Amino acid sequence: MKDVGMRIRVEPDLRDAFVRACREEEIPAAQVIRSFMRSYLTGTLEQGAARKRESAPTLAKPNHKDGTHKQ
Repeated sequence: MKDVGMRIRVEPDLRDAFVRACREEEIPAAQVIRSFMRSYLTGTLEQGAARKRESAPTLAKPNHKDGTHKQ
């Protein structure tokens, strides 16, 4: 798979702290960002599916023993 670049803007202090933390953990910053992106997508997709399930119309359950919806 071919890689593509992504340019983002962040505050200098945030970038410096992030890069420093990655160096201390000996993990490339790009690897951490890719991991975050995958986790974010997984969570977002799961939340979206849950919202769809919650908002989906439910079938009315019969309220009589014979399976009808009589009132």
